Amino acid sequence: MFELTDEQKALVDAARAAAQDILGPTLKEDDEAERFRKDLFARLGAAGLCGIPTSGDYGGLGLGYFEYCLALEEIAAVSASYGVSVAVNGLPQVILGEFGNEAQKQRWMPGLAAGELLGGFALSEPGSGSDAASLRTTAQRDGDFYRLNGTKFWITHGGYADVYVLMARTGGEGPKGISAFLLPGDTPGLSFGKKEEKMGLRASPTVELILEDAKIPAENLLGREGDGFRVAMRALDSGRITIAAISVGICRASLQVASTYACQRKQFNTPIIDFQGVGFLLADMATRTEASRLLVHKAAWLRDRGLSYSEVAAMAKCFATDAAMAVSTDGVQVLGGYGYTREYPLERYMRDAKVMQIVEGTNQVQRVVISRNLRKAFGGAP
Repeated sequence: MFELTDEQKALVDAARAAAQDILGPTLKEDDEAERFRKDLFARLGAAGLCGIPTSGDYGGLGLGYFEYCLALEEIAAVSASYGVSVAVNGLPQVILGEFGNEAQKQRWMPGLAAGELLGGFALSEPGSGSDAASLRTTAQRDGDFYRLNGTKFWITHGGYADVYVLMARTGGEGPKGISAFLLPGDTPGLSFGKKEEKMGLRASPTVELILEDAKIPAENLLGREGDGFRVAMRALDSGRITIAAISVGICRASLQVASTYACQRKQFNTPIIDFQGVGFLLADMATRTEASRLLVHKAAWLRDRGLSYSEVAAMAKCFATDAAMAVSTDGVQVLGGYGYTREYPLERYMRDAKVMQIVEGTNQVQRVVISRNLRKAFGGAP
């Protein structure tokens, strides 16, 4: 856990080189233009970065979540937008791997793992964010089909994805009435509304998804009716680890830019890193980065061994995303006026970091998860 194997080091080197070579040349212009390039995503897939934890039987590398997090950190250190794209594309693979039948796995997983297909995840709605069990999108059985109606918000890859894992209500109120479905991107009755104009992650599209009598085969049901909330929560537990890994990438990139600048920038004939006001700021940035990485690695390590990881995943997500916001903001401070300009990437890191505290369950929700576990451990079940 504290020393990477030669194979893991090779993966890190390959992910770093691929991210820099594929994403680096158009990074700034894509952020400014809010442009997602599906061809660049496909190139990340061709480099082996889109199916790292997916079984080799379905086109993946068959590695663990630990290795997945190593690669995501490298991608996010270059572009958090594409780090999120790789992570979101991974969610349908995780869900199919656990809940899909063989036909569903064979149909979708090889293409997703290769980056030839793009995946999406559709849970949130206009009135259903942190309270996921209150979703209103419906799926009504109609013979050998389901008819879907409703609206989903905040959908990464909306309008670009080839398949979405979508949660809809097939039964009564609450979590037991929710089911999960595979929704192909070319389904009749599926359309897309406004594209969100975001502060950060501007090269990652976030779009409203609209269902108007969208008809899908009954065989697109994942698991059984009523499994949807469990599917969603399992996906979010895994997704929290990946968001935390992306946040570590933001931390690391911010620390690197700020430290390099502080070593080169002189005031009063002295590098500003030698002034305690700056040097201590950088020391705290480095500590937050390393502590975040260790939490991420522990959560991934637990998941890879089939051990309980939900609480540690919540801790990793909460701590690492808060750290990304603090480290990137402090990085801007180290650069002063330059940090506030687009000449340096720190302002982008800061913009990208903010949403990490919100997605995959807000950090307030993570603290609820952690405190409930403390209640069970030290106070007994209520």
